[in-house]
Amino acid sequence: MSVFRILLYAFLFYLAYKIIFDVIVPVYRTTKQVKKGFREMNERMNDHMNQQQEQTTKPEQPKKTMEKPGDYIEYEEIK
Repeated sequence: MSVFRILLYAFLFYLAYKIIFDVIVPVYRTTKQVKKGFREMNERMNDHMNQQQEQTTKPEQPKKTMEKPGDYIEYEEIK
């Protein structure tokens, strides 16, 4: 009876080993990778949104129109 018990324990140990390293560990690694990917994507999105907000909140400087020297400017004479 002890031989059967040893074989049963060996089989259960093998099953537990296979389940842990073929199912649980890959699922854990994949979950960890997916979370990291989402975190990086979220950070990039936040950076992009911050850049857009900075661009829209900057006041636009009025464009200065410089007249070329020598151009004729009309005026009325004051008498």
